[in-house]
Amino acid sequence: MLGKLRFVLWGFVAIAAAALAFLLTRPAPELPAPSATELPLASIGGPFTLDGADGQPFSSASLAGKPFAIFFGFTHCPDVCPTTLARLTKLRRLLGQGDEAFRIVFVSVDPERDGPAEVGAYAKLFATPVIGLTGTPAQIEQVKKQYAVFSAKAPGAGSDYSVDHTASVFLMDRAGKFVATLAPEESDAVALAKLKRVAT
Repeated sequence: MLGKLRFVLWGFVAIAAAALAFLLTRPAPELPAPSATELPLASIGGPFTLDGADGQPFSSASLAGKPFAIFFGFTHCPDVCPTTLARLTKLRRLLGQGDEAFRIVFVSVDPERDGPAEVGAYAKLFATPVIGLTGTPAQIEQVKKQYAVFSAKAPGAGSDYSVDHTASVFLMDRAGKFVATLAPEESDAVALAKLKRVAT
């Protein structure tokens, strides 16, 4: 009986060893190709032209020479957008370098309801310089692609719909190059450390 048990145990050992050898010698599995909506970090950003709050074309070239934080949202947003923009204004104040430490850019992903007047009035609510931008649906889609931003209209009643969208803020340096993102769940200390890298 003991001999049979020892034989069974050695059988299990042999099977386990063979399985381990197979795992160690087989080729590594191929990773799936990145989604078409994903962009390499170095590719985020780029030149764009949208409509400013005055209804005139606003070129990203006018941002050259100053770092900026760009956020995509919509003026009817009940929570994420006003919270994010208010936080950016607070962080800019905490940097202690004035309003020119970095520019705050708000791009609407709801061109159906957000025209120049709407984004302009919304930007003024924060009592500090915020650049409000909008554009045609095609223009907005192009800028979204450049920043790998997602947005989609959520089901709603008539014009009282909401828009699901990326909640991150994109930090760009003086040359318009992507540096980092600010996530809603990050502490102010972490966000300030990133902003100091961009603003100095």
